[in-house]
Amino acid sequence: VQLQASGGGLVQAGGSLRLSCAASNRALSRQNMGWFRQAPGKEREFVAVITWSGSGADYADSVKGRFTISRDNAKNTVYLQMNSLKPEDTAVYYCAADSRPWAAMTRREFDAWGQGTQVTVSS
Repeated sequence: VQLQASGGGLVQAGGSLRLSCAASNRALSRQNMGWFRQAPGKEREFVAVITWSGSGADYADSVKGRFTISRDNAKNTVYLQMNSLKPEDTAVYYCAADSRPWAAMTRREFDAWGQGTQVTVSS
């Protein structure tokens, strides 16, 4: 699966952004999808995951209540709505895909990754 993330940008603290992740060569309808982020000097960290059907989702504690992952399989796209953004949300955000529910939902393991999109939140 070739993934393309977009929607990043510069926003003030308290603002919102919506990231999108689209597949260019395969349908995402059977892929469990995740979002990760990596800040400068830090390791990549899990942000959110959603099942292939959209029936289940999970979030990192740091973004619960502020971020929402969703998907539109008809449009072959997964979204990450980010509200109430904080400077500590600044990072490169990556989307990822995996067809194995147990790998994605339980172990946060993904076998396909997109390039990142930069999110910068100013204070």
